[in-house]
Amino acid sequence: MKKIVLSIVAVMLSFMIMGCSDYSINGGSFNTGWTPEDIPDNPDNPDDPVTPTPTGKTKRAPLYWSVYEYGRKAEIAGTNCNMPLETWQKNIDWVADNLLPYGYNMICTDGFMSMSGSDNVGHTYMTSYAGIPLTQLVEMCKAKGLRLGIYDNPLWVHGSLDTPIEGTKYKVRSLLYDPSKDHVKNPNFTGDIFTWIVPSHRGAKEYIDGFFKYYKSIGVEFIRMDFMCTFEDGIYCIGGDVVGRGYGSAEYKLALQYIKEAATKYGVFTSIVMPNMKNHGENEIQYCDMARIVADTFEGGWDHCSNRVRGNINLDQWPSTNNQFEGFIYWSDITGKGKIIADGDFTLIHSFDTDDECRTSISLQLMAGGPIAVADQYNTVGDRVKFYQNEEMLALNADGFIGKPLTTDYKDGNSQIWWGKMSNGDVVVALFNREDRTISRGVELSQLGISGTMKCRDLWTHTDEGEVSKVSASLPAHGCKVVRLSKPE
Repeated sequence: MKKIVLSIVAVMLSFMIMGCSDYSINGGSFNTGWTPEDIPDNPDNPDDPVTPTPTGKTKRAPLYWSVYEYGRKAEIAGTNCNMPLETWQKNIDWVADNLLPYGYNMICTDGFMSMSGSDNVGHTYMTSYAGIPLTQLVEMCKAKGLRLGIYDNPLWVHGSLDTPIEGTKYKVRSLLYDPSKDHVKNPNFTGDIFTWIVPSHRGAKEYIDGFFKYYKSIGVEFIRMDFMCTFEDGIYCIGGDVVGRGYGSAEYKLALQYIKEAATKYGVFTSIVMPNMKNHGENEIQYCDMARIVADTFEGGWDHCSNRVRGNINLDQWPSTNNQFEGFIYWSDITGKGKIIADGDFTLIHSFDTDDECRTSISLQLMAGGPIAVADQYNTVGDRVKFYQNEEMLALNADGFIGKPLTTDYKDGNSQIWWGKMSNGDVVVALFNREDRTISRGVELSQLGISGTMKCRDLWTHTDEGEVSKVSASLPAHGCKVVRLSKPE
């Protein structure tokens, strides 16, 4: 039996904390309940050409809950990161009671906790998480109307290397690095923290196919795949430390090709947690449903949302951006209906200093068409769960809405003005203030190609503001205003 304890990984990689999120798509004979809706492509926006998914539909960003905070706190405290079964149940119950009615319909694992395979089960994929059988976690979620999403990687091995690969004459051992034929970026490096398979080896395609087949068979349709940057170049960007062999971009691309083929076959949603996004994400755009565009959440708050290493963009390496604002702004040109979903990592709503910051955090992610990955726990969220429950804002996610900033220059104040169209033609406009002082912002409807006036409704105050030809506001520090515009009757 092989056990991967990702809290150890975090220590080894210094500043690293794993994070993030994902979801699923219906299909196949193993469907057991939760499936996000497909969103019809929008033909009304000629400036946003659609690259169809294999299903011809656009996948909606997930709304879900993650174990992240528990693992992060345990790691900092130096205690056992595995969440006890009782705590699992309390969190699942809380999500079912407080978030599920609003569309948050998945519980997702993360790093930190033990990830174990089992011998003599015919495969080397993960069978237990945090010391609990995955099938048990699936059933615990299912009993409350929820699905289980998984943090794992189809290139990792969790079990005996002598296990045969289904559908081949090979064993898993044959998929491992072979210095006699494999060319890596760091050939003298030893001590890879993961047992990686090499995609170009015979049997690797079948191994990856088996990974998705297995997860679908137990009712998992959402996979978050981490450390892809480490697989690709062996570099962890903070300090540029070498932490792996680095199997190269060609192997990385081949892996993504196999992943997309298998995930599409079995109807599994894929999310890349730590991608280099080389050449402006050319591989991730082609082969992934969702990719993270910002550094890890860590302790959350305004630091993660806007302030962390503000103004620093790192091309072709992880992480390209260090805060959500700049991540969503910089990568907004690759998102859209039928395109990749930008992932802003986790939200810890209790970590913000003000209600204005809470509203801004939720608004930014929904305006960008990203997921909301709740990391607060039943006993940490307090009364701020209400910010996750704004139905008028969550309607953007249900509609498959994806907005854009007026400019992708994150140093320009217009990058803090976002807008986009709902499927019924309504227009949503968001004004943000990243600054530490009151700021006045506004945009004429004519700048958005809208003539005349439109009815205006504030989505946070839930008030109608009459007909307007301009959206403007005096915004408090770290505040926002989000309105929905509709045609006058």
